[in-house]
Amino acid sequence: MKIALRYPLVAGTVAVLLAVVLLLVSGHEDIAQIGASIYALAVAAYLAVGMVRRLMGGQWGIDILAVTAIVSTVLVGEFVASMIIVLMMAGGTALEDYAAGRAKKELTSLLERVPQTAHRERTGSSAAGTNPAGTNPAGTSTSGTEPLDAQAGGQHEDVAATDVRVGDVLLVRPGEVVPLDGILLSESGSFDESSLTGESLPVERVAGEGLMSGSLNGEAAVRMQVTALMEDSQYSRIVALVKEAADSKAPMVRLADRYAVPFTAFAYLLGAIGWIISGSPARFAEVLVVATPCPLLIAAPVAFLGGMSRAARGGIIVKYAGVLEQLSRIKTAAFDKTGTLTYGRPSLVGIRTSGSFTEDAVLGLAASAEQYSSHVLAASVMDAARARGLVFGTATEANEFATHGVRARFDGRDVVVGKPNFVAESAPGLVETELASGELAIYVGVAGEFAGALVMSDPIRGETGRTLAQLKELGVTRTVMLTGDALATAKHIAGEAGLTDVRAECLPADKVEAVRSLPVRPVMMVGDGVNDAPVLAVADVGIAMGARGSTAAGESADVVIILDDLSKVASAVRIGQRTIKVALQSIWIGIALSVALMIAAAAGFVPAIAGALSQELVDLATILNALRALSAGKQGGTKAAGTNAPGTRTRGQKDAGGATGKPPASRLPRSAGRS
Repeated sequence: MKIALRYPLVAGTVAVLLAVVLLLVSGHEDIAQIGASIYALAVAAYLAVGMVRRLMGGQWGIDILAVTAIVSTVLVGEFVASMIIVLMMAGGTALEDYAAGRAKKELTSLLERVPQTAHRERTGSSAAGTNPAGTNPAGTSTSGTEPLDAQAGGQHEDVAATDVRVGDVLLVRPGEVVPLDGILLSESGSFDESSLTGESLPVERVAGEGLMSGSLNGEAAVRMQVTALMEDSQYSRIVALVKEAADSKAPMVRLADRYAVPFTAFAYLLGAIGWIISGSPARFAEVLVVATPCPLLIAAPVAFLGGMSRAARGGIIVKYAGVLEQLSRIKTAAFDKTGTLTYGRPSLVGIRTSGSFTEDAVLGLAASAEQYSSHVLAASVMDAARARGLVFGTATEANEFATHGVRARFDGRDVVVGKPNFVAESAPGLVETELASGELAIYVGVAGEFAGALVMSDPIRGETGRTLAQLKELGVTRTVMLTGDALATAKHIAGEAGLTDVRAECLPADKVEAVRSLPVRPVMMVGDGVNDAPVLAVADVGIAMGARGSTAAGESADVVIILDDLSKVASAVRIGQRTIKVALQSIWIGIALSVALMIAAAAGFVPAIAGALSQELVDLATILNALRALSAGKQGGTKAAGTNAPGTRTRGQKDAGGATGKPPASRLPRSAGRS
């Protein structure tokens, strides 16, 4: 019933055709002919209206041939043939609609993430004189939420974000999204801006610095003063960019329509020749019956459906059938850096020791202290210690200092881990270590002595180089990195990956303009964050790394990779190329068989009904060939891509698989990571 309601023309045609068969069996041929003719002409009129509209819009389609075939068979009394043509037309259109995947959702997820409420301080609130969030003179552990709320005396009201005015003071609790642009009033705060700028490491802000709406607050509640209204804030501008970019995309033209003009002209010419030679108008109708474009209508949709199914089995969701055609022609591939070319989670790359401390001692003590922290860097330190088989100690006392570090006592010794200034208070001999681009350092002090530093970096994905090499083999001639990170970090990653072009320090609008200006097209963009949503929408093909990326990026993209595997990008291009190859082969098979039948019909060897039935065999041959798109082909499909050498497993892949969501805010300043 659902199928019948969704495709009423198919259901109606089947019902009328069954009624016609019953009338013929019962001997009521006249009634059957009248009913079938009226229905067929009504369908032809319906198709003709759509055909005229497309012609007025400058688009020539193959529907004109089908309309002519239906009308001509009715006029010469071949009403059964006309019904078969109608059924094939209706079925082909329904299959095309299904294969096109018109279930693409609106950008609801992006809109839902826009902050709807804000905690505004009432006029005269005593909160203005409170201590900064997350700190207190005694240096004891605190999350920052309770002191700030309690000292404010509950002088906050929840209001709609659209009702907040410039100058209002807001409270942003731990883990909440900053609702509007503003400046920080608290002494300091940590914010995850990766969804806006692509910055791989969370950033620390101090009093007086700007905050962007859409960034995620860290472990401490903070106060901020609003500097822009809702509609003028950063996140709202991203939403507007996505809408504008999505609306600017031109619709795909049906693949079969490209063959409409020559195929139609040839059919009319051959039919006219048959009519002139035989002197019978029925000959013209017989030629058009076998010339109906059912193979053309069905071949591409079936192949596209097969390609989409093949992609889905490999963890690649293609939202529209036409996207496969664009994928097959990609010449430029653009990538975001954080979470796309890299894993988006810092890992240990080196240990610098001081004095008599060994690497394992520094790492083991740091991990023992970090187990009392909820920070993403703490998780990375503990992962590194576990990989070396180190055993964590149990602290008799532990305190975490928001945005600074953690202090813990083991066997009477104080272990301090965190920012250099924080550790230097307990270990005066601290010496800051030199860092390469994209690296940061976590410093460790033990019993008042500087023990060393852990060097962390967001590593490039193990499959990145292989993926770019595969894309080059598939005809992608240019690769570009678009990132919000610093130029030095971006160049380091680009050089390691083998990218041909780098665009660093890009805001969302900069990425959109960069993709629009790329000369070699079509352009494919791959990203994972909210900041990538606008550029994914404006690219010829937008691919979202959906395993860890934002929902907004997935909604604005044409392709979503549900596995955390960059090599699936090359697989998507490969599947697109194979799908189009199979679709074109199927179309040419249909054309060749139809031309052979047309010539036979023009010579008088194929009556109308026999021609309509023979078209079913042509359709079957076309469909069977198109279903080859379900297979991997000689290239091996997605199997080869994204797999490691036998018996190997990269550290980054294991870490990425264990990562969940976006990391909490960092206690390290922006300069510490050199990015």
